[in-house]
Amino acid sequence: LMQSFASATREFAENHAAALASVFVAGASIVGLRLWLAGGVCRSKVRLDGKTVLITGANTGIGKETALDLAQRGARVILACRDLTRARLAADEIRQQSGNGNVVVKKLDLASLQSVRDLAKDVEENEERLDVLINNAGIMMCPKWQTEDGFEMQFGVNHLGHFLLTNCLLNLLKKSAPSRIVIVSSLAHKRGQIHFEDINLDKDYGREKSYRQSKLANVLFCKELAARLQGTGVTVYSLHPGVIRTELSRHLLPTLAWWVRMIIVPIMWMNKSPREGAQTTIYCAVEESVAQESGLYYSDCAPKMPAPQAMDDAAAKRLWDLSASMVGLA
Repeated sequence: LMQSFASATREFAENHAAALASVFVAGASIVGLRLWLAGGVCRSKVRLDGKTVLITGANTGIGKETALDLAQRGARVILACRDLTRARLAADEIRQQSGNGNVVVKKLDLASLQSVRDLAKDVEENEERLDVLINNAGIMMCPKWQTEDGFEMQFGVNHLGHFLLTNCLLNLLKKSAPSRIVIVSSLAHKRGQIHFEDINLDKDYGREKSYRQSKLANVLFCKELAARLQGTGVTVYSLHPGVIRTELSRHLLPTLAWWVRMIIVPIMWMNKSPREGAQTTIYCAVEESVAQESGLYYSDCAPKMPAPQAMDDAAAKRLWDLSASMVGLA
C-alpha cells in the first residue's frame, strides 16, 4: 500500500512539476513580500528604569505596542487617552504582560484645547520628570468634523492638539534632559500642502487633502521645534510608522465602494501588525545612536528624506506662528 502511495505521489509530482514549482515560487514571493513589508526592527536593549514616558493614544494600535515595549524596559508609562475605559483595560494588559506596575492612565482629548491644558497641568504638578513625549494619537480620513474649539478635526487633533501639549510640557522636558519628543507622522505628508489661506479647509474640504496637510504639519513642526530646542538637550524626531492593520482606517473603509472593500480587506493582512508598526517609534524613543540627532524624519528604523515641502524653513516658521495663534500661545 505504501509503495502504491509513493508511486502515485511521484507520478503526480512528475506530471504537475511546473504547476507545483509555480505555486512554490508564488508562496515564497508572498512570504518574502510580507517580510519586506514588516520593515525595520528596533534592536536597542537600552533600559528605561527611572525614566517617565507619556504616549498619546496609547490604548490601541501602535501606541499600545509602544507603551508595552517601553514598560518592559522599566519606564513609568503614562497612557494619555480620550477613552478612559479602554485605556484602563489597556493599562491592565500592559502591566500583566510587562510585569511593570508603573503604568498609569490620564485623560486627554486632543480635540479640546482645555483638555490638553488640563493634562499638561496635571503632569507638571504631579510628575517629577518627563524623559520621552510620544505624540502618537491621530485621526484619519474622517468627515468634515470640527473640534471643540472650531478647528477642522484632522488638523486640530493630529497637529494643533499635539502642538499645544508639547509646548505646555517643554519646561518639564528641559528639566529632565536629555529627553526626547517623538512625533508620529506619515508617508502621506509627501502629497501634502499647508493651506495657509484656508487652514480649516472651509472652502474645499477633502478627507485625503486634510489628512495629508496634518501629516505634513507634523514634519514641519518637528523641524521648527528642533531648531528652537538647540542646546537644551531635548531632541525631536518625526516618523512614518508604515501601513498598519489598526483602527485608524475606520472612517475610510465605510466610504469605499463594496467592490473596492472586497479587494482591499483580504489583502490588509499584508500590512504591518501594530507591533511591527511601533518599531520606528520605539527606535526614535530609545536608540542610543540618534541621541545627538534632532529634527530628522525616520522610517523603518532609519533616517529618510522627507518631501521637499517638509524641508521648507519659511513654511515651518509660518506654520509655527499660525499654530501658536490658533491655540492661544502667541
